[in-house]
Amino acid sequence: MNNRNLNLEVHHVTRVEGHGNIYVNVKDGVIERCEWAVPEAPRFFEAMVVGRPYGDLHHITSRICGICSIGHTLTSLKATEAAMGIKISEQDLKLRKLALHAENLQSHVLHLGFLVLPDLLGVGSVIPLASSNPEEVKTVLRLHRKANEMSNLLCGRTTHPQRLIPGGFSKIPSMKELTALREKLKESIPDLQAVAALFKALSPKLPDFNRETEFIALTNSDEYALYDGKIASTDTGTAPVGEYISYTNEYVVPISTAKRTKHARESYMVGALARFNLNYDQLSPLAKKTAEMFNLKPVCHNPFMNNIAQLVETVHSLEDSIKLIDELEASGLKSQPDYNKPEIKVKAGRGVGAIEVPRGILFHDYTYNDKGYCTKANCIIPTNQNHGNIELDLKALLPQILDKSEKEIELTFEMLVRAYDPCISCSTHAVKVHFV
Repeated sequence: MNNRNLNLEVHHVTRVEGHGNIYVNVKDGVIERCEWAVPEAPRFFEAMVVGRPYGDLHHITSRICGICSIGHTLTSLKATEAAMGIKISEQDLKLRKLALHAENLQSHVLHLGFLVLPDLLGVGSVIPLASSNPEEVKTVLRLHRKANEMSNLLCGRTTHPQRLIPGGFSKIPSMKELTALREKLKESIPDLQAVAALFKALSPKLPDFNRETEFIALTNSDEYALYDGKIASTDTGTAPVGEYISYTNEYVVPISTAKRTKHARESYMVGALARFNLNYDQLSPLAKKTAEMFNLKPVCHNPFMNNIAQLVETVHSLEDSIKLIDELEASGLKSQPDYNKPEIKVKAGRGVGAIEVPRGILFHDYTYNDKGYCTKANCIIPTNQNHGNIELDLKALLPQILDKSEKEIELTFEMLVRAYDPCISCSTHAVKVHFV
């Protein structure tokens, strides 16, 4: 079927966080409109934290997202600690990395199992899969439950952490609890391998689409960069995180309440595929084997393979978590009192924190006065950085699929948006004001 005339309006793409709309108009074979629009009401977290003491900011900003709340908390803490010159111990650093892995596992398993898998199995949601593919659904649920338990152990609960505080932790797990976690993680390896085998069998259903773009992520010569590193671009090299504004270059478009970003090109991509492309050599051995199953190599320009990069990262997070617990055991876990409160010397300053959350590189930037109250804040969300790239991908993909039925075009477009795993609500930090 040749859609030489097409009017497509998808209001609120399903199986993504938040509301995003797709608009397509084709007349006599000419594409007149192809847009990705975010209609969400903006949320002003940067304004909420101004005037608040430094000990409040990580709790407030964790509420930006219910999926990436650990990542927002850690990024917020890194910004505060950078502003005041606060150092954390090597032990706390490893525990924080474990917390970030827990979130990576939570989010990637949720996205792959509940939001992507239905597309590959030809159903509208995960609900029918409970009947048609019960074992697969149980496997995903087991993995997700263990990731929740890991988050709970390290952060005090599964979302919106309580134990992560400036200077360290208010409470840490015991070595006995960490070794029990390690055994659970080891037990999860066969489940993850089963998920990888399932996605391998279904991978021919992922569209073969490529559009060359720029990828931006943290990079670190010592490890697969999630918690720490420099900003890296596949186009322009590296820079300190303090120079993030020259990379993000936020701007506003009329059709969206979410800002967009651009660097060396019209747009860039962040997220699992960007991290994979920039940090492949630092992946764990089992993660590399998983990538080889799919013949996934850097630099890959197929956005649909972001899903497979998430799968690879899930394996890496599990394997690296086991390694971190081994290291904590070998060095001897130093105990600390419950309700621990690190001693902090409050001072004025500005600090930038950057962390790789599941959807990509996240920046928090705070300025404090000499009493420790925030006077200025800026947060740049990963999905915010992906909006422009999503739209350019849609525009490049449309001519390749115009001969398909309207229903097929709609599904392929929705799959493309879902491949980015967007967290749309979190990205709406702009509003257009008309002064009369």
